[in-house]
Amino acid sequence: MTDTRHSPAASPPQFSPREFRDALGMFATGVAIVTARGADGQPVGMTINSFNSVSLAPPLVLWCLAQRSQLQSVLSASRHCAIHVLTAGQRPLAERFATRHIDRWAGVAQAPGLHGVPLIEGAAAVFECQVRSQHVEGDHTIFVGEVLRCSHRQGRSPLLYHGGMFYTEHPLGRLSPKAAGPMGK
Repeated sequence: MTDTRHSPAASPPQFSPREFRDALGMFATGVAIVTARGADGQPVGMTINSFNSVSLAPPLVLWCLAQRSQLQSVLSASRHCAIHVLTAGQRPLAERFATRHIDRWAGVAQAPGLHGVPLIEGAAAVFECQVRSQHVEGDHTIFVGEVLRCSHRQGRSPLLYHGGMFYTEHPLGRLSPKAAGPMGK
């Protein structure tokens, strides 16, 4: 069942776009690259930090792309992609795939995945997906992907992003047995 209800339009915000962006930057995220193959057969990809789990059964993930993004139209047409969760050592890849007007794939080790989707070598985790649905909200499109295959490399430190800077992890210890699992799972 799909809930398509929308709330009435909110009153204009009492903050600037910059203030909103800075506040969002206080939420630390992982860094990932989404890849696909264009209609011309060429690999495409870009850095994202709006990646999250949705469901375990069926296995679903989501990510968001600006509607003006070139990759948004490719994903809408190709229907298959891969999400690569980056390691701390892959910061140069994160920066490369966030840069416009360059050959992002020059010298990048890759292998074909399901449906020919380019897979970047060395990622901490890879989720090969079929785009299940798209939801336009504001200036972004929310993509929901059904995970067809996933893999991970145990013990890799993730690349994190917070307040406009890259970080790596500093373990604080395991979750208390009395506490609920992350994200209500």
